[in-house]
Amino acid sequence: MAATATGNEDHVPLISNRLLTRLTVGVAVLAGLTLAISVVGRALGERIALAGHTENTSAVDIVIGQDHIRLPANTIRFEEQRRPGRTERVDLYLTWPEMNGYSNDERIRFNDATRPESLIFLNLSQSTMSRDMSGRLAPIYSHLFDDRTELGPAGLTMQPLRENSGYGGEVFFTGTLPDGSDYAVRCMMPADESQSTSADCQRDIHIGRDLSVLYRFSSRLLPQWQAMEARIRDYLAASLVENGRPASTTRTR
Repeated sequence: MAATATGNEDHVPLISNRLLTRLTVGVAVLAGLTLAISVVGRALGERIALAGHTENTSAVDIVIGQDHIRLPANTIRFEEQRRPGRTERVDLYLTWPEMNGYSNDERIRFNDATRPESLIFLNLSQSTMSRDMSGRLAPIYSHLFDDRTELGPAGLTMQPLRENSGYGGEVFFTGTLPDGSDYAVRCMMPADESQSTSADCQRDIHIGRDLSVLYRFSSRLLPQWQAMEARIRDYLAASLVENGRPASTTRTR
C-alpha cells in the first residue's frame, strides 16, 4: 500500500543555491570578458586605423652625424624612428604645401594613393658625398644627357638621359634658383598623369653641418619646384638645433 503523504516532507528546489551561484559567477565572467573585448577591440581598432601614424606633436631630438635636429613626432613616418638620440637616418612625411605632420583631420591625405601631390617625403641621413644633386650636375650628370632638350614646367628644362647611361627612361629637369645656383631633379615621368606616384621625382640637398636630405614628390608638383625647394630648406633650417637651441622657431605640427 502506497505511503500516505504527511505534508511535512522537504521540498527540493528546481535550482539549487549552488547552481544559482555558479550561474551568477558565469554571467559576471561573461560580462567582464565582453567589456574587456570591447575595450581592447576599440584600442586595436584605433591602432589599425592609425596604421603607424601618430597625432603626437611632441618634439623628438635626433642626432645624425654632426647635426642635431628637433622634429614633431607626427612628422616622422615610422614608429621605430620616433625615439630621441643618435640614429643613421630618419624618414619624414609632410603635407604640401602646409608642411604639417599627420593629424586625424588630414588622414585622407596620408592614406589616399590617388592624391600623391598632397604629400612630400624626406629622408635625412649623414652626407656620403661632398656634393648634392645640383653640385653633381655639371661634373657628372651633364655627360649623361642625350642631345635633346625640351621645355619643362615653370622655367625648367627637361633633359633626357641616354639609354646606355644606366638611367634609361629617366629625365632630369634643370633650372636656376633665385640665388643664381643650379637646380636639378631626377624624375621617372609617368606615361599618364593619372599614374603619378609620390616618388616620381627625387632631389637631394645638403643642410646643416653634414646632413643630406633626399626629398621625393609627385611629378604633378614640378610647377611648384621653386616654392618646394624654399619651403623644405626653411622647414629644416628651423628644425636644426645649435648649442641646445633651435636655429630659429621650432615648428609644432
